Amino acid sequence: MRISEIRKFQRGENVSVGEQIKGYIREAGISQKWLVEKTMIPAPKLNMALNGKRRLTFDEYASICWALGVNTDRFITPKAPSRQEEQDACG
Repeated sequence: MRISEIRKFQRGENVSVGEQIKGYIREAGISQKWLVEKTMIPAPKLNMALNGKRRLTFDEYASICWALGVNTDRFITPKAPSRQEEQDACG
């Protein structure tokens, strides 16, 4: 991960799933080109997702996890609902 991404974590800011994947492939020495070839996700779409500029679809995310050989829970952290979300859900 880059220092800016680590600082986001330290400040409690959200780091997108794409940014987490970008850090993972960087540390593993995997290129975006390789990931594009394995997943068939168009390079511009993947690049935007890895830079936090677009969200991955579930199918794209599952494909990336398959290509990297990791479980789909690798880059997703469960989030407890806020009190407002709980109240909204209860009516």
